[in-house]
This record gives sequence, structure tokens and C-alpha cells, in this order.
Amino acid sequence: LHYADLADLVVDAPIIVRTKVKKAIKIDPERVSNAPAGTQRFYVEGITEALIRGQGGIPESIRYVIDLPLDDRGRAPKIRKKTLILFARSPRSYGELQLVAPDAQISWTPEREQRIRTIVREAVRRDAPPPISKIASVFHVPGTIIGEGETQIFMETADSAPVSITILSREDQRKVWAVSLGEIVDEAARAPQRNTLLWYRLACFLPRELPYAAFGGDVSENARKARADYQLVLKDLGSCPRSRRSTKPRL
Repeated sequence: LHYADLADLVVDAPIIVRTKVKKAIKIDPERVSNAPAGTQRFYVEGITEALIRGQGGIPESIRYVIDLPLDDRGRAPKIRKKTLILFARSPRSYGELQLVAPDAQISWTPEREQRIRTIVREAVRRDAPPPISKIASVFHVPGTIIGEGETQIFMETADSAPVSITILSREDQRKVWAVSLGEIVDEAARAPQRNTLLWYRLACFLPRELPYAAFGGDVSENARKARADYQLVLKDLGSCPRSRRSTKPRL
């Protein structure tokens, strides 16, 4: 799984647990009306090995339901005695979990757990980068020397926290850009490192083109330069590869 696959799951899951499967009981298909075609529904009981994310603790024994895909011979993968990581919520009784996605049960490895813990630490910080809702406004101010200028891109977020991108152009120098998380543009801000939560919020969700509405009707040369600067940002962020199908579209 790629970083974005894990981040998609982490940000949706108030509970993340490492568990060892004790029982995986097939549920009679005749009792299941909503299982996807090509799957077998199981009632799973597991032993909690570690709570990676979650408030209030979790019991030693947990239970959940999952639809496992069948192979060409109509067999589901064997998960009994395997160590897994679950991304879940707890809507019902204590110890009963509901997976946040059909594939929110993944195989455990030490490296995978460490990456998940790193994402969780970033996600629960008070200054964690929020989800981007839209690009609100964009403007470019040319400098006093030909070739110089500054583009600023202001974004709206899910929790109304300010996020902005600034791209600086200097004569005979490579353009540089940075992200600020605050009302005031931070002069010490930098572009995000790949495979961090801020990188994920931008690389995986920013639109491929700046929306016309964000320019307030400006169709001048300044708008063209702002669009070119934005393409530099997208190029530097790079692609956002995923292995699993995401339900989180770009803006």
C-alpha cells in the first residue's frame, strides 16, 4: 500500500487497532442480503494486541464483520491466527467494531504499523493540516524587475483554518514556493516533504487547474503567470499513487 492509501484510512478511522484473529466464522449467504458479489461475509473475533489510535481504550476481545473477496475457486483468504490492522469506528456495543471501508482490514508488518503511527501522530496534532475544501482566491503581483513576482493562492478548509501557497519568482533564480498554515503568510514556511500529511492534503486533492472563479474575473497576464506558477507547485508535489480505490476525489 502507498502512503495515500494508508492516509485515506487513517483520517477516516477514529479507532485503529492491531489484532490477532481468533475466529473467522462464515455467515450463511442466505442470511446476507447486501454482500457484494464475489465475496463471503465473515463474523470475526480477534484479540487486541495494540491500540494505535482511539480514546477511551478498547477491550481485549473485539468483534467485527467483513466481506472477503473470493478467488477463482470460490475460496476466501484464510485470516485465522493472522495479525491484522483494522481501521474502524465503534457505533454499537463495547468491543464491537465497524470497518470504515470494505478493505479497512490490512495485513500487519512492523514497517506498515510504524508508517501508520507516524500518520496518526500528524493527524491528531492541534496544528494538523486540515482537508482542503476549495481554492478560494488567487492573485499574482509582478515585481519591480522583469521576471520577478509573487503568486498567492488562498484555500478554504473543512475546519475554516487558513492555508495558503506562495510562489516567489526572482530574476535569474529558480522559483520557490511554500505553504503557510495560518492567517499570516509565514516567511519561514517551506514546501512540504513527500509522504507527510501536508503533502497528502495537497498532492492528492488539489485540482489540476486553478478554477476561473478564484481569479475574480481577472484574465490578464498576471492570471496567466499565476496559472503557470500553480503548475510548478503541482509538478513539485508529484503524483499521488494509490493501490486501493479511493472515495476521496480531487477538488
